[in-house]
Amino acid sequence: MARSRFLPDNFTLALVTVVTFASLLPASGRIAHFFEGLTTVAIGLLFFLHGAKLSREAIMAGITHWRLHLLVFASTFVLFPLLGLALRPVLSPLVTPELYTGVLFLCVLPATVQSAIAFTAMARGNMPAAICSASASTLLGVFITPVLVNLIVLPNGGGIASSSSLDSIGRILLQLMVPFVAGHLLRPVIGKWIQKRAAVLKFVDQGSILLVVYTAFSAAVIEGLWKQIPVSALLGLLLVCAVILALALGLTTLMARKFGFNVADEITIVFCGSKKSLASGIPMAKVLFASHAVGAIVLPLMLFHQMQLMVCAVLAQRYARRQALEGESAGVAPASAAAK
Repeated sequence: MARSRFLPDNFTLALVTVVTFASLLPASGRIAHFFEGLTTVAIGLLFFLHGAKLSREAIMAGITHWRLHLLVFASTFVLFPLLGLALRPVLSPLVTPELYTGVLFLCVLPATVQSAIAFTAMARGNMPAAICSASASTLLGVFITPVLVNLIVLPNGGGIASSSSLDSIGRILLQLMVPFVAGHLLRPVIGKWIQKRAAVLKFVDQGSILLVVYTAFSAAVIEGLWKQIPVSALLGLLLVCAVILALALGLTTLMARKFGFNVADEITIVFCGSKKSLASGIPMAKVLFASHAVGAIVLPLMLFHQMQLMVCAVLAQRYARRQALEGESAGVAPASAAAK
């Protein structure tokens, strides 16, 4: 018997299960370190496989797709901060001043990398462009985010440790770009084998997201996610995050269509331009803010991160079904074929 279209798909159910499990049994201590290491391996494997899958021509097409990259960067570092400032009179009464400072901090962060690329892959978007945009956003964010924090979040400025920036760049290069380059260099040997096994990529894509959700939500729960703020402020914060996410998704979709991008590029713009990075945000918060304020500062990011994963999982599945149906009706491969 076919499942009703109104019921969630298996991956969304898996996400809900993982979030519930992390809330009841969060990973801590050695177990948390184990899952963090496992997540790192899964992400590295994801980039290795995508590096082996993508042709040299596709990668160059992704790098030179400057209009798409410009729109993603504008969404990440211009649209989001403007939304945070413009909505402050309306949304700040719903939360405490400290929490809305965290909302502004969320708005100036770079895009997340692994989930943006994984969701783009699931939705059959432009993978080469997604890898270039998401990775470049994170690299640029190491330098742009502290400037925006000083201009928008901290009017009086604050100290920034250069070693943190260098460490962030090193982690990005080691965890993402090195496996990608290694996979691409081995493409002549393993490329055809990987292309014939799409299930492997799907398993790594979805598995890496589930691992990120569990490790991130476990850390949030252990830090007192459900205890630090009143229930009313938590509900208000959920509403604030939902409004900002909805506007970001809607505006990136609108801009992608307004500027004439195809569906595969639209998918990339939506998933890369609407994400905010928990992995980059928490280390930056520890450097930029006093230790006693970090908990409230990162709480909006924690909630937004989980919300964007849940919403984008559903959106990615819908895009994938749309691409598949359009490909079948036209009798051709889906739009993501250009990314292979």
